[in-house]
Amino acid sequence: MQDLDWLDVLDIAIELNDRFPDIDPQWISFPDLHKKICNLDSFVGDPEKSNEKILEAIQMHWIEEYQ
Repeated sequence: MQDLDWLDVLDIAIELNDRFPDIDPQWISFPDLHKKICNLDSFVGDPEKSNEKILEAIQMHWIEEYQ
């Protein structure tokens, strides 16, 4: 498993989809999404380095993976 940072939006989305199969990402809040990403075992990014654009990109990829 590779280390993930904020710009690995697709890989983060895939891992979120694998780890939380019962969550519909369309309805997740950005604070909850941020927390789930930071708690992934393979995530090594700085929690302070995220922004709304990055979280939105991850959420959109997760929605695609979920469907």
